[in-house]
Amino acid sequence: MTSSSAGLVAGLMTAAITTVGVLAWQASAQSPDGLSNPLPTAASKAPRDVKHPDALPANSGAGQRVVYSVDDDRVWLVDETGKVTRTFRVYPGGVDPKPGAYVVSSRAGAVTATDGTHIEHVVRFAATPDGMAIGFSAAVNGALPDGDTMVKTGGIRETRPDGDAMWDFATVGRRVLVIR
Repeated sequence: MTSSSAGLVAGLMTAAITTVGVLAWQASAQSPDGLSNPLPTAASKAPRDVKHPDALPANSGAGQRVVYSVDDDRVWLVDETGKVTRTFRVYPGGVDPKPGAYVVSSRAGAVTATDGTHIEHVVRFAATPDGMAIGFSAAVNGALPDGDTMVKTGGIRETRPDGDAMWDFATVGRRVLVIR
């Protein structure tokens, strides 16, 4: 009797998985083109131009926005026409935001970061579940993280010139798209 129960369970499981697969295929086949997600999913990485690694990744949104790639540690500032006005490398503090769409929620001219560094031009756009702020900033002394720190921060460090550009561009309410 045990082997027949196992066979029944296996058969039901196979039928359920097949049904879900067919329904997913039907839904994707019938989805209107205008409803496609402009951002890659958390599991996928936005396509890159292999010949131009600093080029804005495809499928990274539209309109005026900040695009941040957690995999490439790079930011693109994009104007309303879709033209990149500046791109630069950043140095994350060890706590990455999840891929998705955000908006700049607050800014601060100068504060002390959780690792004790004096930072300026803080542009916050996300927070961890336990309340740690995630945002862009530049160290007042121009130092960049060396990667050896034991303190995990949500700070995404920029050079001072890049921090100035971010500060001018990313006002409260500006869209920030985080991609892989």
